[in-house]
Amino acid sequence: MGKVALITGCSSGFGLLAAVEMARAGFDVAATMRNLEKRALLDAAAKEAGVGLDVRRLDVTEFDSLPGFLQQLVRDRGSLDVLVNNAGMAVSGFAEDMLLAEIRRQFETNFFGHVAMTKAALPIMRKQRSGHIIMISSISGLVAQPAISSYSSSKHALEGWSEALRLETHSLGIRVVLVEPGAYATDIWEKNVVLGERVNTPESPNYERIQRFVQFVQKEVPKRDPHEVAQLIVRIAQDPNPRLRYIAGTDAHMGYWTKRFLPWKMWEKMIARYTKIG
Repeated sequence: MGKVALITGCSSGFGLLAAVEMARAGFDVAATMRNLEKRALLDAAAKEAGVGLDVRRLDVTEFDSLPGFLQQLVRDRGSLDVLVNNAGMAVSGFAEDMLLAEIRRQFETNFFGHVAMTKAALPIMRKQRSGHIIMISSISGLVAQPAISSYSSSKHALEGWSEALRLETHSLGIRVVLVEPGAYATDIWEKNVVLGERVNTPESPNYERIQRFVQFVQKEVPKRDPHEVAQLIVRIAQDPNPRLRYIAGTDAHMGYWTKRFLPWKMWEKMIARYTKIG
């Protein structure tokens, strides 16, 4: 039996692909999702790849249940060697139009869900004196973009917390790693750009701007093959001493370095023009 890996958010996207790729690489994979009625795509992908997965229900926002879930997993599988915190969601809209409840919901999943899962895993990995914790962040956690301020800020919070956690746990044999993908063809951006309740209405003062932004995301942003990120996750899990950060995708690298070196006034003019919101 291979090393045990737990992956959250496996009903689609990076989570689904990573679960299959890690199983193909010899990991004993527990693939979780909030709603098991959405497991058909995962089951089909695993069957096609000829691998077995331990599929379990898990909602990362049900914080009190997470320690018990992980303890049961260790009883069943023997250890927890890799935790891939992948579950995430995005609701787009200009900050002026976003409801506080919509902002909180993104933080509950994208930040506090990752924090709660990690805190539940740390005592197990501390006892083992080993473990990889892989946070699926986003280039938006390093380079904020308009119309996704809530998503970007939840990922910025994850970046800061994970960087500090890396420093706290490195001497314990635990490796905390951030993966920061750019634009990939996953459901979160490719099929369903979810807009806030007050965003996509003619009453919004930003209605025309958000329409242009959605068209920009759907038609003009080049989206790469998400298998690249799944394969990167496997390589990180196999590396005994991975780096802290892995930026994934040409667009992500370009955005990161361009923002870092351009004067702010030039950067904001370029973004306004590029995203069609100016």
